[in-house]
Amino acid sequence: MTSSKVIASSIVLALLAITFAFFKPQQHLFAPPHVPGSKDHLHTAHTIHVTGAVGPESLVFDRHGAGPYTGVADGRILKWEGQEKGWIQFAVTSSNRTGCVRPFAPELEHVCGRPLGLKFDKKTGDLYIADAYLGLKVVGPTGGLASQVVTEAEGQPFVFTNDMDISEDEDVIYFTDSSTIFQRRQFMLVLLSGDKTGRLMKYNKSTKEVTVLLRGLSFPNGVALSKDGSFLLVAETTTSRIIRLWLHGPNAGKVDTFAVLPGFPDNVRRNPKGEFWVALHAKASPFAKWVSSNSWAGQALLKLGFNFKQLHSTFAGKKPHATAIKLSDKGEILEVLEDCEGKTLRFISEVEEKDGKLWIASVLMPFIGIYSF
Repeated sequence: MTSSKVIASSIVLALLAITFAFFKPQQHLFAPPHVPGSKDHLHTAHTIHVTGAVGPESLVFDRHGAGPYTGVADGRILKWEGQEKGWIQFAVTSSNRTGCVRPFAPELEHVCGRPLGLKFDKKTGDLYIADAYLGLKVVGPTGGLASQVVTEAEGQPFVFTNDMDISEDEDVIYFTDSSTIFQRRQFMLVLLSGDKTGRLMKYNKSTKEVTVLLRGLSFPNGVALSKDGSFLLVAETTTSRIIRLWLHGPNAGKVDTFAVLPGFPDNVRRNPKGEFWVALHAKASPFAKWVSSNSWAGQALLKLGFNFKQLHSTFAGKKPHATAIKLSDKGEILEVLEDCEGKTLRFISEVEEKDGKLWIASVLMPFIGIYSF
């Protein structure tokens, strides 16, 4: 990009920021869009606080239906034991827990670990953990210190291990590394810089081999297998879409767009019917959509010197909210549930459907939500 274009874009972005900060006109430019057919029902969800912790990013139940289990920002995996016992510590991903006492300390995540995607192997009872800094880990059914599974592919270490799904029929794990440049605590840089170094990989549990299936992805995030195992979904956060990799059948190896979403997707989870729930970290305002679609604009925004909170608010908006989208196995939007005012739920990262309830996680909040439908 030419220097004149950088200068021009910086001026434009600076004017937009100044105008918004002092005069606040044209709220629609920064406001989340209305989604047709949306039901503003999620504010009725019941919440369970994660005592002494924040950021329960992923939720999973074991093969006996117990849980949920969740990973929090200080590196622990917690298990919900019911209203009387509350949360107990189940596992940790790092043996070095010195200083890992604050609920939220991004500067220590590489030491304490930051568990993101979780999945149980229903055959063995083992819990697999995608730790953003420490790679793919596993811990047995009784918990404790997780052991290492894999930390690199093709000689390139994982930088931002994010989410996974397990094919028990094929004994493989599909998982994402969101960037080979930026770590989890720099996720806004992944969005704004135009980074396309993300990878989708397959780990064969029998041979212990890692294969890179897709590369050059824009913030690959959530992962979910179809009910019949014929395809795999990957949420591409920056592009606000879900891509589909065909694993079997006449289209095997091909990639297409499964769904285009009105915001930035985090995790994707299949429900018992074979449909998919997608959690949006935030809906995309016109401004956020423009910036995420033009890497030069994002890079110019970074040059303006905004802090993390200011950068995040340009994408998530000044009024946090929650949006969960249910997709058919063909990629059609079947249902949109929201907490438009953020009265109860905000910045959701995963929606897990179980027994007529939606268990809802958040990478930033100190609680999970339970919505009955």
